[in-house]
Amino acid sequence: MKTITRTSRMGKSAVGFTLIELMIVVAIIGILSAIALPAYRQYVLRANRADAQAIMMETAQYMERYFTTNNSYADAPLLSDKSPKTGTAKYTISFTAQSDTGYTLQAAPQGGQADDSCGTLTVSNTGATGAGGAGCW
Repeated sequence: MKTITRTSRMGKSAVGFTLIELMIVVAIIGILSAIALPAYRQYVLRANRADAQAIMMETAQYMERYFTTNNSYADAPLLSDKSPKTGTAKYTISFTAQSDTGYTLQAAPQGGQADDSCGTLTVSNTGATGAGGAGCW
């Protein structure tokens, strides 16, 4: 911005910005932040969801290897019970053996991730995926 030099009543020059100029800058910053913050929040939710999906798919592959050696999904240990694997949990991952030949993995959102419209993510032994909203997988 330009520096404005004016002459005051006393004959000395005043240097700076006017109150109107400062108010316009504050208004512009407010408008930009009102647009950027919701977009950033959605980006964070999608990134956390993608991390949970990756952990669930990794766990599903592990379950298939476990079934190959044990002929059963029962008593199979989870690779991770939360997403991300370290730090504050955004999703809690659980495993349910429906029978010796079937299972369902679920990732339930926790904390701020509960605002995500997709809700609980699921994966079954057949590879079928599910979520509370459309376009979540």
